[in-house]
Amino acid sequence: MLPKDDSNVKTTTLGNEPDEQVYPDGYDKHRKPWSRRRYTGSLIFNIGAFVLPALYGTLSKLWVANIDSSMVVTTDAYTYIGVVAEVLNEGLPRASWNIIGDSANRSLSARHGLSYTLIIIQTVLGLIMSVCFVAAAQQFADAFVPASVQEASLTYVRISAFSALSSAIETAVAAATRALDQPDVPLIISSIKFAVNIILDMIFISKFHVKGVTPTINTQAATQLACNMTASIAGLVYFVILTFRQRRAATRNIDGSDTARPTFAALKVLARPGSFTFTESAVRNALYLWLVSGIVAMGSDYATAWGVLNTIRWGLIMVPVQALEATSLTFVGHAWGAWRRLVGLDARRPTATSKQLRALVSCLIGLAVEVPLCLFLSFYGARRFAHYISGSVPVSLITEKM
Repeated sequence: MLPKDDSNVKTTTLGNEPDEQVYPDGYDKHRKPWSRRRYTGSLIFNIGAFVLPALYGTLSKLWVANIDSSMVVTTDAYTYIGVVAEVLNEGLPRASWNIIGDSANRSLSARHGLSYTLIIIQTVLGLIMSVCFVAAAQQFADAFVPASVQEASLTYVRISAFSALSSAIETAVAAATRALDQPDVPLIISSIKFAVNIILDMIFISKFHVKGVTPTINTQAATQLACNMTASIAGLVYFVILTFRQRRAATRNIDGSDTARPTFAALKVLARPGSFTFTESAVRNALYLWLVSGIVAMGSDYATAWGVLNTIRWGLIMVPVQALEATSLTFVGHAWGAWRRLVGLDARRPTATSKQLRALVSCLIGLAVEVPLCLFLSFYGARRFAHYISGSVPVSLITEKM
């Protein structure tokens, strides 16, 4: 995995040069395998960061079912708001892997400046999107909530609308920090969110809630939003503290200025590659929401079954995929910058060798995990798990077929 010949190693310092020792394949041989700057260590952090929200998503559906099983389908409005917000979150943040992750050609200070720019822009766009969701709550409920519970779901939709803001902050911070080899930041965000959610849900909406409290589905939405915002802001503060300490420990630029600040130039650097990922995500998610609106129109059982299917998908199946994706993208970003520097930034249509293509490792690991899991769910687990979540035989049968 590492080059035998160290003649291609480029040792650099903070300033106008890149910030760390870079090898052509993007790896640092001096790090221990479980370090967060190596594949294995980063994967461990990312598994923890993705498994906690997935676990809470499953638990929250069970608790809402205990409050009012007919309102379980309403909780999917939160998911569909997240789908629309995903278009925003797959624009500039997706560009961070190759831009912010390019440690071979950008100084640490410059990468911090790009990160701040990304977070500020995403926060502003997330706030705008949240306000739009609040204004269009009735239209959103008409499209994605069954007619039988639409009126009762309006308040839930309005509260959940601001999850677009918390999601934008969280995604921007997570993407930037993973590209900066700090997967502990997303793990801290997920840990805080999970811990506070569990505590508040146990108090207000679980079977063991405090006496005198009457749990409602809107209570669940409010606690979820409060926890999401708390975790996102905590992760942002932790990231700012980390970057401040790193800059204090490092040398200044040659001219003595500190470039670790958001700039319009940094936005332009992110916007060019981000426009492609934004367009792809917009088309894909528009088709997905069109499909969902059709399923919701088929009735409450089908809408609930689709929500249960999503719980199974994101709560079980996609956790290893997401962790592998985030880990491989981090190191592909590093290796891309190192390789471009090796072949020359002015080279046109350069060719990589097969040994320099590392992303297939995550694909093979993903297949080894996902194929047995999907076979198990298809032939045995899906219907039983769906019945456990929904408490409905028709819903479990529809979910199994889906």
